[in-house]
Amino acid sequence: MKAKVHVFLKPGVLDVQGKAVEGALHGLGWDGVSNVRVGKVLEFDLNATSEDEAKTELKAMCDKLLANTVIESYKVEVA
Repeated sequence: MKAKVHVFLKPGVLDVQGKAVEGALHGLGWDGVSNVRVGKVLEFDLNATSEDEAKTELKAMCDKLLANTVIESYKVEVA
């Protein structure tokens, strides 16, 4: 199965990288951009027998390694 994990900083956590991107976009003339948030997307193949099993495994991966759940949230997708 194809798996995709989206990881972003939780609301209220300062996104320094997002602020830097926003400032750069403003510097290039795109003044209408605001509240930029930068995250990461991980894509990989996962051997699982069902979608429920895959989502359970992905949640465990995120909780243990892929996301810092103190400051980040995540969303998993299985195709």
